[in-house]
Amino acid sequence: MSRVALVTGGSRGIGAAISTALKEAGYKVAATYAGNDEKAAAFTAETGIKTYKWNVGDYDACAAGVKQITDDLGPVEILVNNAGITRDAPFHKMTPQQWHECIDTNLNGVFNMTHNVWGGMRERKFGRIVTISSINGQKGQFAQANYAATKAGDIGFTKSLAQEGARAGITVNIVAPGYINTEMMSTIPEKVMNEVILPQIPVGRLGEAEEIARAVKFLVSDDAGFVTGSTLSANGGQYMS
Repeated sequence: MSRVALVTGGSRGIGAAISTALKEAGYKVAATYAGNDEKAAAFTAETGIKTYKWNVGDYDACAAGVKQITDDLGPVEILVNNAGITRDAPFHKMTPQQWHECIDTNLNGVFNMTHNVWGGMRERKFGRIVTISSINGQKGQFAQANYAATKAGDIGFTKSLAQEGARAGITVNIVAPGYINTEMMSTIPEKVMNEVILPQIPVGRLGEAEEIARAVKFLVSDDAGFVTGSTLSANGGQYMS
């Protein structure tokens, strides 16, 4: 029986690429989304991947969602924490709401989802958890104190949890993308892209969502059983640590 993979924020952008790659690799995939019903329905129609709607910042909603997926597909053996938001502002203008919204989704959401699958993974002596962090969680970024804090927190969370899960057959890893060619990046003016962003990237281009998906596909595979607590940086050489 194929393993069940749950991808949060899995119907758009990088998440959609991950969901699709895992399905093509033979996994039974469930993708969550927070608000865009139309895009989620179109994704399901195109890929056959079932989508589930809830806010990862809500612990009880995560618990109910994981139970529903378990009832529908089987126990979750692979979790990809991909859901994330930005609420950018220079710190002197950042509101408590902007701070807390980022924390609730990007950091609390990782706890909420992981906590609700962790017990089952421990019992079954197998699990794969991959969290999508960011280059900005590694190096920081102007006007992203909230976002960078959450993405750095995800890395610390992963390193700690990897130590707890190792003897139970659970690996816990990070993929930290740089600038990826998604819908969000398409809104950046061409001049800014060509004169500011691309010159920072040694390979001279944006990454593709499918490249992040391939990294995730490796980390959740049996071939990656000896890889845990790691941060895989996929940023075209923009930041090396």
